[in-house]
Amino acid sequence: MEPEFLKSLIIIFGVSALVVFALHRLKVPSIIGFIVAGVIIGPHDVGIVRDVRSVEILAEIGVILLLFTIGVEFSLTRLMKMKKSVLGGGGVQVLLTIALFGSVAYLATGHTGRSVFVGFLAALSSTAIVFKILSERGETDSPHGRVMTGMLIFQDLCVIPLMLLIPALSGEHIKTADLALTIGKAGLIIAVVLASARWIVPGILHQVVRTRSRELFITTIILICLGIPFLTSRFGISLSLGAFLAGLIISESEYAHQAISDILPFRDSFLGMFFVSVGMLLNIEYIFDHVFMITVAVLLIFGLKIVTGMIASLSLGTPLRTSVHTGLGLAQIGEFSFILAVAGRASGLMTEDFYQLFLSSSVATMMMTPLMLRSAPSASAWIASRHMLEKVARFRDLREKEGYPESIRDHVIILGFGLNGKNLARVLKKTEIPYAVLEMNSDTVKEMKSKGEPIYYGDGTSKEILHKTGIERARLLVIAISDPVSIRRIVAVAKQENPDIYIIVRTRYVAEVDELRKLGADEVIPEEFETSVEIFSRVLSRYQLPRNVIMDYIDSIRKDGYSILRTVRLPRKPLSERDEILQHIETETYLIKKDSRVSGLSIMKLYLRTETGVTIIGVHRGDRVHQNPPPDFVLASGDVLLLIGKRRNINAAIEYLESERFEIAKYQ
Repeated sequence: MEPEFLKSLIIIFGVSALVVFALHRLKVPSIIGFIVAGVIIGPHDVGIVRDVRSVEILAEIGVILLLFTIGVEFSLTRLMKMKKSVLGGGGVQVLLTIALFGSVAYLATGHTGRSVFVGFLAALSSTAIVFKILSERGETDSPHGRVMTGMLIFQDLCVIPLMLLIPALSGEHIKTADLALTIGKAGLIIAVVLASARWIVPGILHQVVRTRSRELFITTIILICLGIPFLTSRFGISLSLGAFLAGLIISESEYAHQAISDILPFRDSFLGMFFVSVGMLLNIEYIFDHVFMITVAVLLIFGLKIVTGMIASLSLGTPLRTSVHTGLGLAQIGEFSFILAVAGRASGLMTEDFYQLFLSSSVATMMMTPLMLRSAPSASAWIASRHMLEKVARFRDLREKEGYPESIRDHVIILGFGLNGKNLARVLKKTEIPYAVLEMNSDTVKEMKSKGEPIYYGDGTSKEILHKTGIERARLLVIAISDPVSIRRIVAVAKQENPDIYIIVRTRYVAEVDELRKLGADEVIPEEFETSVEIFSRVLSRYQLPRNVIMDYIDSIRKDGYSILRTVRLPRKPLSERDEILQHIETETYLIKKDSRVSGLSIMKLYLRTETGVTIIGVHRGDRVHQNPPPDFVLASGDVLLLIGKRRNINAAIEYLESERFEIAKYQ
């Protein structure tokens, strides 16, 4: 490694650590901190680091690792269920964005090729930034998270044809056969990669795991993580899409979780380099000289992309609030737009001045994305509640209005039909308790409705939808969705519409318990602490704590809203003396034979405990086990006695039952 490159790395990590720490104190997201660090050390300003290419290589590795872990957390089955979001929503978003931005650019330039190229640049959003924020907030599987993910995947698929069309936009002749051949090769390599996920990679990983070498396992995972993107890039597919496919391959094996835990430390380190490299693109001097133009460009990008993202989401049948949230989340320019910009500048589609304007405004939209996504839940709820837009939402809901329960009462309303919702519905159906389900995934609603489930499409944050499910007549409301902001709004609305309803909420984090209870939730079940309760109860059981003591801890935690684990420390070695007592206690079995003198006597007449100190705690007779038999229990031949006591006492008891001492005791 060259000393200059090592020096650059030290400077990058040092400045990044200081900036991220300082901004963290101001509660500014770390992504912005890395970008600011890149601005400070970049070649256009202070110029501490000038080896931008080396930083970009590390940044590409960070993006690959991010998309790889996202792919591992997905699965082919889940991806197939999202095909509507990928093809339908993604297609509408890309085409509509190209059309809108192209039209605006044509009005400004009058040049068709350049105008369409501007649409290409604006059509892509930042896969790295959006995926990272969704993952950190636990919203990857939320309604807006699924829609965003589908559209981002489609955008990555579009990078290939968009790159191939750039020469045609610049006036060069492009062969249709070459274009079709390139797209065909890309489709073929994707099919090969996905096929290997089912028939090749699981077998390879199984053989690697059998060696019991952690080093070999990590090396193999990294090889797949970097090798598949490299292979796909040779066929014209973007590195990020190749990395996502590599993750999908691993997701089909039973080693997916271990792969994620091994890759995460590398991912977070390299991904920071990506955001630093984005900041290094900014030219502060140019920004100060063109503040007005950049501001107008940023506002135009946000305005049009929010609209296109919202319309694309609405075309999938998602609620208005979720659609607005999706539009806000995809409003930035993507990292792959920089690649298109470089190719466009080389083809004469961009002047140097427009290139700098594009870079400055694009990086500005990236920097503002964490703040936009943080405010998106409340902003989308406010926008969706505006008078005209609320009418639009109600009009769309009329399509789903038919079939809502009208006469049902004293029932349970289930919000969300994931694993928890399905299990609850199954139990309620068997116990004949009436219930109704609200779900925002139209495909799930259609599928389960055909199976006879009382499931309806609708957004639980809307009081109109809640009234259609009979919120004023319901006894219980169970909220089992993965959208924290929506959960809080649903609790508040439900309690306002029916103050007597009992609300049970499943949430992900314990930090949300207190706020949800203040809003009116009667019971809040945080996943992370229910898991911890199960773990610590089993740990304490292994240390042989009395069962009633363990149950007291569990009850205290749940009654106090889980605050006990935040304020009380459990003893390090509770009742350790009991372990010392039990380590000498053993159990043994004794068979009463046909000619045994024990047969026909009661336990009391044996005087076994008096003579030997051993207790009979069970009798196995036929197919039945008599636990803690009473003193008058009469023993018979063929019975198997379960004895408990110290080893020497058990040995003495067996000798006693078969010796003359027993005869003496018998006739006392």
